[in-house]
Order: sequence, then structure tokens, then C-alpha cells
Amino acid sequence: MGWRRRDDAAPAPRLRFGGELGSGNERFGRWTEAIARGMGTPWFLLALSLFCIAWLVWNTWAPEHLRFDSAAIGFTALTLILSLQASYAAPMILLAQNRQDDRDRVQMTQDRQRAERNLADTEYLAREIVSLRFALNELPDRDFLRQELRALLRELGEEDRRAAEEARPLTPPSDSAPSGLQPTDPQPTGPQPMNPPTTRPPNEEPQP
Repeated sequence: MGWRRRDDAAPAPRLRFGGELGSGNERFGRWTEAIARGMGTPWFLLALSLFCIAWLVWNTWAPEHLRFDSAAIGFTALTLILSLQASYAAPMILLAQNRQDDRDRVQMTQDRQRAERNLADTEYLAREIVSLRFALNELPDRDFLRQELRALLRELGEEDRRAAEEARPLTPPSDSAPSGLQPTDPQPTGPQPMNPPTTRPPNEEPQP
């Protein structure tokens, strides 16, 4: 029989006592809150006042054998009932206040977390707006675009003009000269040969 690893061990059974206890406390808390909320209404005060008045009237003017609380001893039963009601009402009201404080504390925590998230979102949006503003400032404005378009149109016009001049056909020269003008011999453009000088013999006299 080998030892099993902790991971392979069978999971321990979950105790449902805590969950049942928690649900029972929640149910009891809701019940006490309902009672405390009911005791804080005008209808409860009116009903308690009518109950006390009926108790006093019955035990004062009812037949002697039908009375269950004597006025001679100060209505002891009524006093005990009201003391018991007050002794139970005070803890119920405190329990309801504690539960309300817990809810308020949870609500405040949630509100603070929500406010922190809203603040973080607001700061993020502010940074994004600033970055977008910087990006828009770096973009060219309308005047710059107009200047660039005008320069581009000027360059395109010059290229079209240059292309038209290059594509224009050359006119051949005419063979006949215009009337009234004699054709002239073309002047040589290259270097011309020099004629050698003529030498005269020494015995030859110049002829007159």
C-alpha cells in the first residue's frame, strides 16, 4: 500500500454548517430589521397606545371576576409586558443599525472604488486629448497645403511646356535665296592654308 500524494488525495467534504449558519444569520437579520422598521412607524405607536388603553379600561371597569390585572398593584402585568417589549426592541434596533452601518460601509467602499476608476478614466482621456492636440498641431495647415499644391501645379506646367517644346518638329531650310539677294559663298570655318611667298632671283632686275 503506497502513500498517495497530497494532490491525489480525496477532497475533504465541505462543511455546510458555515453556509447554513450564514444564511440563518442573514434571515434573522432581515427579520429583526423588518420588526425594527415596523416599530418605527406611526401605526405601531397607535396600536401600542390602543392596546394600553384597552388594557387599562378593561382592568378598571370590567367585572371583578373578569379582570386579569389589578389596578391596586399598579397594573404589574402591563408593566412587565411593556418592559419585555422594550428589552427586545432595543437589541433589534441596534442590530438593524449595525446591518445598516455595514451596508453603508460597503456602499462607501464601492463608491470610493468607482470614484477612483472614474478619476483614472478621466486622467487617461485627458492624456489622450492632449496627445491628439499635439498630433493635430503637427499636421499641415490650409495655407501650407495651398502653397504645396501651387508649387506642384507650377512644376507640372513647366514639365508640360518642356515636353511640348521637345515634341515640336524642326522646319527644313529653303534651297532658294530670297529675291534681290545674291547667294554668298560660305565662309570657311576651319584654318585656311597659307600660300608660300614667291622669291625673286638675285640677278633679275625689276622690269620697269
